[in-house]
Amino acid sequence: MNQEPIKLRFPLWQFLNQPLFCSKNQFVLNPTRFAYLYRIQLLERCWDKECSSKGRHCN
Repeated sequence: MNQEPIKLRFPLWQFLNQPLFCSKNQFVLNPTRFAYLYRIQLLERCWDKECSSKGRHCN
C-alpha cells in the first residue's frame, strides 16, 4: 500500500492562457502564486467531482 505521492508539474499552458480582461478570474503574473492557486482550484474540482460521484451535496 505504499503509494508514491503524485508530483504536480508547473501548469505552464494554463499560466500562458490566462484571460487578461476577465472580471471572473484575476490575472496572476507571479508564477509561484499562480501554481499555488492552480493547485487549490484543482483540489476543489477533484473534491466536487468525488462528492458528486457519491451522490452527495457538498458545499
